Amino acid sequence: MAAAPQTEVILLSSSTEPHGMGEPPIAPIAPAVANAVFALTGQRLRRLPLRLG
Repeated sequence: MAAAPQTEVILLSSSTEPHGMGEPPIAPIAPAVANAVFALTGQRLRRLPLRLG
């Protein structure tokens, strides 16, 4: 974290509905589920869709 660039957060007032912030957390879901399956079964799944064989 010491090497991370400084980040500035700016909040803007708006009367519109918020949108577009739900996508960033989507990417880690499949690896998290695959790791949970590995922890449960001991079988490492490396391709989608995840299928126990």
